[in-house]
Amino acid sequence: MKINIVAAGKIKEKYLSAGIAEFTKRMTTFANLKIIEIHEEKMPDNPSEAEKKKTLTIEGERLLKQVSEGSYLIVLDVYGKESSSEDLAKNIAQLGLKGQSNITFLIGGAFGLSEEVRQAAAEKLSFSRMTFTHQMVRLLLVEQIYRAFKINRGEKYHW
Repeated sequence: MKINIVAAGKIKEKYLSAGIAEFTKRMTTFANLKIIEIHEEKMPDNPSEAEKKKTLTIEGERLLKQVSEGSYLIVLDVYGKESSSEDLAKNIAQLGLKGQSNITFLIGGAFGLSEEVRQAAAEKLSFSRMTFTHQMVRLLLVEQIYRAFKINRGEKYHW
């Protein structure tokens, strides 16, 4: 299975980079995991709604260009459906059984997602109604994908 994570912005904190690297390394026994970063759009100070929409649209277009044709797109969105680790594992397993071997998870930038990105998604997933930095969400996502594969193999995943 091929899993892509397309994300806006670079990871700046070393502790997040270390965690992402660790779970990416662990994933090599389960799937081909690739993280694709795009440049995060700058938002003007105190933007108008039109400026915000324009910035999110530009960033969204660049994010969507990184999604390969035929890939099953899951967008991380605060307004998406909340899921348990077991539900995510089941979803990934079912996609594989349906012959969907290419899954892309998309994480927007600090200012969220354009409506075009939301509409392009096959699914919208929320980790919580709480607000997390988009950089922290990347670490959480990689860990949850790893956990999903461990669950699907019936292996221990609590440490």
